[in-house]
Amino acid sequence: MSEQTTALVTGANKGIGYEIAAGLGALGWRVGVGARDDARRETAVEKLRAAGVDAFGVPLDVADDASVAAAAAGLDRLDVLVNNAGITGTTPQEPTLVDLDNVRAVLEVNVLGVIRVTNAMLPLLRRSAHPRIVTMSSGVGSLGRQTADAGDTGPISGVYSPSKTYLNGIMVQYAKELKDTNILVNLACPGFVATDLNGFRGHRTPEQGAAIAVRLATLPDDGPTGGYFDDAGPIPW
Repeated sequence: MSEQTTALVTGANKGIGYEIAAGLGALGWRVGVGARDDARRETAVEKLRAAGVDAFGVPLDVADDASVAAAAAGLDRLDVLVNNAGITGTTPQEPTLVDLDNVRAVLEVNVLGVIRVTNAMLPLLRRSAHPRIVTMSSGVGSLGRQTADAGDTGPISGVYSPSKTYLNGIMVQYAKELKDTNILVNLACPGFVATDLNGFRGHRTPEQGAAIAVRLATLPDDGPTGGYFDDAGPIPW
């Protein structure tokens, strides 16, 4: 990919999203920092620019149709979309105790938000010579891991984990629909990263968690599509 490559990272004002933007920017790319909070977005842009990144802010609330449409209309080029924005939802998360409004809120961001943003950005991506869609999932979205006695599947989650399983499923369908195009569509698992989503309990840094997204964003044209990966390789579905 050339130095003119332009990427958009959703939820890029902090944590893993910020480090993805930083990682792509370090390659010489122009990076859009998508975030709904104006102050945090501009602070992130300023910090990235101070580090030498060609960054620009993109006002973007993935749960709002008008916001997403405006974000797409404001871009004149897009080569790589990184769907990173996500929420965990509130407790309790045991399926017998969940608040259905909590389920709806998480799905609105983690699943519908990704569909909303991806569809809005596809016309731009179709014009790119080397388009990529990278969607940040999680290992807890793997049914293979959740149903195995692996000991690393996290607590019982009737909201967040299933939202990532649904996310995995819809991105596979995007890969199938776009298989005859040059758009590569893949899912990334950052591992257990210390972010505010988990109360900073993770054992990996945001920079470490961002590495798999940067790798998938820079795949060669003959790279995989419809895959689900972490640093170690493919993840069981």
